[in-house]
Amino acid sequence: MQVYADNAATTKPSRTALDAMLPCFEQFYGNPSSLHHVGQAAAEVLLQARQDMADCLGCEAREIYFTSGGSEADNQALRSAAWAGARKGKKHIVSTAFEHHAVLHTLEQLKEEGFTVTLLDVHETGRITPEEVEAAIQPDTCLVSVMYANNEIGTIEPIAEIGAVCRKHGVPFHTDAVQAVGHVPINVYDLNVDLLSASAHKFNGPKGIGFLYIKKGVTIHPYANGGSQERGNRAGTENVAGIVGMAAALQKNTTQIEEGQRRLKVLEETLVSYLKQAGLDFIRNGAENHLPGNVSLSFRGADGEMLLHRLDLKGICISTGSACDSVNTQVSHVIKAIDVPKEYAEGTIRITFGADNTEDDVNQIANAIIQVMLESK
Repeated sequence: MQVYADNAATTKPSRTALDAMLPCFEQFYGNPSSLHHVGQAAAEVLLQARQDMADCLGCEAREIYFTSGGSEADNQALRSAAWAGARKGKKHIVSTAFEHHAVLHTLEQLKEEGFTVTLLDVHETGRITPEEVEAAIQPDTCLVSVMYANNEIGTIEPIAEIGAVCRKHGVPFHTDAVQAVGHVPINVYDLNVDLLSASAHKFNGPKGIGFLYIKKGVTIHPYANGGSQERGNRAGTENVAGIVGMAAALQKNTTQIEEGQRRLKVLEETLVSYLKQAGLDFIRNGAENHLPGNVSLSFRGADGEMLLHRLDLKGICISTGSACDSVNTQVSHVIKAIDVPKEYAEGTIRITFGADNTEDDVNQIANAIIQVMLESK
């Protein structure tokens, strides 16, 4: 029996999302930019989806810009803020050492273009403090970018407090909230953010669609040139079905966050308890304040990739870290950043529970891990 516990990599689209998408292929299939009634019917569906998402995030509909996913949203946010800063003679960016590669690789490119970047070290739990961010801000700082919740270990950062520091110094603030949206309560105004990235397939929506929240008054640079879609900021015919599915998934998840958090907390605590009772030697990574259902474990003397494949043979799907970097099987930059001891670091796996997981799944995962670890001794 298959057990899927890699929900930080991607989630199964909900039936709600799929049902919402189908009419977009059969009825609302027009180009939203077309002036005839078929096109305008699609435009109305698009308008409603944008409003529905804004209601979930506590912002105005015109502050939501659709993208192809979180990576594109991150790229557009960072590059726009950087270019805007450069026009004012500001070319310094503050971020952290354990951001997603969509952020880190973009920062590397910006460095090649003459920007300077300060990457803050995180504590052993993956947390940074607002005071550390404030100390890193310089007169020429044009952007601070800190992820809301880490994709590998689940640590949640003090985003609202960091945002307040950025407001105090007049520095634009971006957060990669790909892992958080749809899983923790979010009101973008309360967070003090100027830019926020998200991706539908992380909260039971379809792949290939995401969004960038851009606070009213913040100017961004167009990601692609061509048509006037997304108010001139992203050319290309809108993915109406994907957008509608994303909005439906976000609405459903937003209404069930508290219930979902309680259920996931029970699952993760049960798993860790079983493994401790079995006497396995491991470290649980991350902070006490973390994404519910995210369990990052480092087993002493183990090989994380071996664990992954052995569990896969038993029908259990997990990961060693970020699925976006699965071709690189060495110890991840996140595990290095939190300074996990070498004898544990190479035995790191990530188990992330989602909406469909049950206590039976936890039992199967625990028993399989215990069996594999005992066999490998």
